[in-house]
Amino acid sequence: MLLAALAGAVATLAGWLVLRAVSLPAFNTSMVTRALATAGTVVVVAAVVVLCALWIRDRDADADADTGADKTGTDRDTDADKAGTDAGADADKTGTDADRPRPRWRTWLTVVVTYLAPAGLVLTSTGVPLSASRLYLDGLQADQSFRTQFLSRMTQTAHLADMNYWDLPSYYPSAWFWGGGRLANLLGVPGWEVYQPWALVSIAAAACALVPVWQRLTGSLPQGAAIALVTTSIMLVMNPEEPYATIIAMGAAAAVLIARRAVDGSWFATLGIAVYLGVSASMYTLYTGLLAGTVVVLAFWAAAARRSIRPLFHLLAAGLGSMAIAAVVWAPYLIEELTGGYASGATAMHYLPGDGTRLPMPFLAFSLAGFLCLVGLVYLIAGWRDLDARALAIATACFYGWILLSMLVTALGTTLLGFRADVLVTGALATAGMLALARLRAIGPDKLYPDRVTPSARRSISLVLVCLLGLAGLAYAQQIPGRNEEHIDHAYVDTDGYGERADRFAPDAAQYYAEVDRKIREAGRVPEDTVVFTDEVRFMAYYPYFGFQAFTSHYANPLGEFDHRNETIEQWADGSWEEDPQGFVDKLEDTPWRAPDVFVMRGDVEDGLAGEDAYKVHLAEDIYPNQPNVRYRAVFFNPEVFDDADLWTVEQVGPFVVAVRR
Repeated sequence: MLLAALAGAVATLAGWLVLRAVSLPAFNTSMVTRALATAGTVVVVAAVVVLCALWIRDRDADADADTGADKTGTDRDTDADKAGTDAGADADKTGTDADRPRPRWRTWLTVVVTYLAPAGLVLTSTGVPLSASRLYLDGLQADQSFRTQFLSRMTQTAHLADMNYWDLPSYYPSAWFWGGGRLANLLGVPGWEVYQPWALVSIAAAACALVPVWQRLTGSLPQGAAIALVTTSIMLVMNPEEPYATIIAMGAAAAVLIARRAVDGSWFATLGIAVYLGVSASMYTLYTGLLAGTVVVLAFWAAAARRSIRPLFHLLAAGLGSMAIAAVVWAPYLIEELTGGYASGATAMHYLPGDGTRLPMPFLAFSLAGFLCLVGLVYLIAGWRDLDARALAIATACFYGWILLSMLVTALGTTLLGFRADVLVTGALATAGMLALARLRAIGPDKLYPDRVTPSARRSISLVLVCLLGLAGLAYAQQIPGRNEEHIDHAYVDTDGYGERADRFAPDAAQYYAEVDRKIREAGRVPEDTVVFTDEVRFMAYYPYFGFQAFTSHYANPLGEFDHRNETIEQWADGSWEEDPQGFVDKLEDTPWRAPDVFVMRGDVEDGLAGEDAYKVHLAEDIYPNQPNVRYRAVFFNPEVFDDADLWTVEQVGPFVVAVRR
């Protein structure tokens, strides 16, 4: 697993560096990039299909040689093909035994290609379309602003500091962002610029690790590669713009089966699920809570079925182990929360889009994913006696239960963000569909018609099925750039941290950010020791200054007391029309938080000082249960309170007024 993840990460980073060295046209202005993305995807999928087809042919031929060409339906043949059995695992190992028909070189070529194929798919379907832009999917739209700000903060420091507020531990799980910061330091690029390569590298690493995981769980390398590629494709369609959540969702179905083995008595699996949940809690807490709840249900189900408390011991061990890992990230925040006496609450759950008002039905979609989900649904119902099918069925029921509960708790004034569990439902059902198809192949046509199907015909049928599944997967995978077209377009039309648009059209006001940063530094302020008050969210994403106020309350650290800060800002703005410059500065200092060192506002210095205008900043308000759930309103500052050269340095930069305290 570690070697596969490392190899996938290195290969993806190398591929990204190559893409950065060439000059491809923008995705939103040319079809060339789309064509190259499709061609790359075809090569990746075709290589896997051909090598896996040969692998299966060799295995079937070897089984026939051992059992006799006229022998059908023997236990040896069944065990060699049945997913998850020891014989199947042996048949799919390196294949170096003397009686194997498979050449050693092709064995290792198949292992290398299948282990790296998910990374290749990530690079071709997402990396190539983004190659002419420095930004990742969605550019700096909405949630990407705060994620980019967090990456910029973790690039500026290795301390688990809050993305925005001065001298606070991070509330948002830091593991993924901390790793991105270290990659930025290694490459020598700003935090905002490392978002794209780090997202690609981390997703690819997780996707490649899935291959040996599923190979271990199913006992089949082709089956493990197929599940990993299908999972990667689905995740790149459903939730690619949130890479740390995508990474956790990718492993959810495998984690369920590992948890089933853990509660059945495997301490090795118990260690595995503890590590998974611990890492998950360090990156994305919502999925952690869902999967931890699923593990609890599996443990109590096993305890009741066996009339034994042994499964609960494994549950306890996994829980304690995962909490110990998560404490590395969460302990600073929890300690501050318990000892700091803060008086503000989190509003992260105050969000209910249209997707959160209906149950996901992926098995009715007309696509490969929809077909697999439909087959998976049938398998989970009909195959209840199979332990893995039962575990996935229980997990799927838990996911649906969370979605439904999220709808119900809206009556209490909040949600559980149930719509984000859609990707877990689809992943679990699609995985079940892949397991069902493997089970059907293991049964084989010779079991249904033993007098009519020869070993040769059986191998031909297997080859046809593998090719059909590969073509269906290719048809789905080549649609990934098109399905993400809107997200990709934002990466090209948003102005990046260098003041440029990737599609070479004229940039917006963000082109002045570099000059704003220069003016602040010339006034003697540096990002690591400066608090800026502004509503220019992209400026704070590109430059690692601390902010006096967060963008919205939904991603604000509860320890930052977002609502109280809004009230204080309004008092400053209202009071600025009645106070002199010194009185205004005194008001700034009379707060429980570190006062702003810099104001970046919209306005005009000359008009403002002439009494014809004011300096404007917007404040965000949580207005849930309305949708949209955020309202922005302007507050106005009197320019005269900044008109004292002994207290402020005031500069006009494009449409911005930059006021720096001396």
